Amino acid sequence: MAEYIPSPRDWVREQVELYESSGGTKGTTLRDTGLPAIIVTNTGHKTGAIRKTPLMRVKDGANYVLVGSVGGAPTHPVWVYNLRVNPVVEIRDHAVVQAMQVREVEDEDERARLWDLAVAAYPPYAEYQSRTTRKIPVFVAEPKRLAGR
Repeated sequence: MAEYIPSPRDWVREQVELYESSGGTKGTTLRDTGLPAIIVTNTGHKTGAIRKTPLMRVKDGANYVLVGSVGGAPTHPVWVYNLRVNPVVEIRDHAVVQAMQVREVEDEDERARLWDLAVAAYPPYAEYQSRTTRKIPVFVAEPKRLAGR
């Protein structure tokens, strides 16, 4: 089994620890926003280690929308590269943990629809896009299908 490497960012590491140690009953909002968050567990693209990131909870039916904003920073968050290489993740939404298959949204119509959902869930995303020249990546995480289904 791969080693878990906690985030070097204190707030990320602390939120993941609180969320998971409470079984999904504490730490379920992102920092001081009061808005719901999920924990995305993924595999590091360089290290192969397990990484965990709290992200805004944006739902599209049974799917989750993952937005690589980093507050409009000029570079993508590291987890974007992880998902591009290793698209199987685990998502914890409160007490529910499920395996998901992730894909980056390339179709412009689908991306626009999902972006609108993301901005409705967390309005600062619109401002974040205006802060950067990069196109903020949008991923959709879909329930992982069992073989033969």
